[in-house]
Amino acid sequence: MSMSNLRIGHGYDVHRYAETYDDNKPLILGGCKISEKRSLVAHSDGDVILHALCDALLGALAAGDIGQHFPDNDDTYANADSSKLLASVLQIVRDKNFELVNVDITVIAQVPKLAGYRRQMLDRLTELLDTESGRVNIKATTTEGLGFIGREEGIACHCVTLLRTHG
Repeated sequence: MSMSNLRIGHGYDVHRYAETYDDNKPLILGGCKISEKRSLVAHSDGDVILHALCDALLGALAAGDIGQHFPDNDDTYANADSSKLLASVLQIVRDKNFELVNVDITVIAQVPKLAGYRRQMLDRLTELLDTESGRVNIKATTTEGLGFIGREEGIACHCVTLLRTHG
């Protein structure tokens, strides 16, 4: 395979926690509801994992970013399910004749502790991406109490993905 058939993309997303929990806006990460009494301030559901993943996929295709495709000033995307946004991005990937090689995700959060959700998130991401489990990795880290994440004011996520052309 020629190197010109490969594309790498990086995505990053961050959202702050709301001051109060909203039952109508539970914490969603990786397409999974996390049983933590925290809500994120976001136009959509605020799923930082899926948002970073969308940006990584779009970046690999040189196709802009999530804000260009799903603007936060468009009421169509108010409280949107990010798994539906990901499905639209995956259609762009297919339309450009690419397929997923792998995804590596790092969530940066002081809270919640995500180790107990890792398997559930991996299973859901594998399902959403329609790929094998060995092609998706997710890990979490803290900032050791430093910065806005360490002060439990928000959560962030980095994602790197590799795509290849069909062939």
